[in-house]
Amino acid sequence: MKTTKQLKIFGRVQGVYFRESMCREAQHLGVTGWVRNNRDGTVEAVVQGTATEVAAIIKWAWGGPELAQVENIEISEASSEYADFARQDTV
Repeated sequence: MKTTKQLKIFGRVQGVYFRESMCREAQHLGVTGWVRNNRDGTVEAVVQGTATEVAAIIKWAWGGPELAQVENIEISEASSEYADFARQDTV
């Protein structure tokens, strides 16, 4: 059964390769969805997979790439179907 979560990630998360790193980690874990920068300085993502896969990508997001400094992650339920994991443009 698939689980889908929307994440809003706060802190020093732009300009530190967060999106690219999350794409790589998602592909490694088998997670689908997307990630993008927001104009307010946050990173937003929708992640989909098994409960274990989604928990793993959320755990990764708390650390992020080496230069990131994650302060908080807001997590909410989401729905949709995704075939892969994509990096989207800033909105």
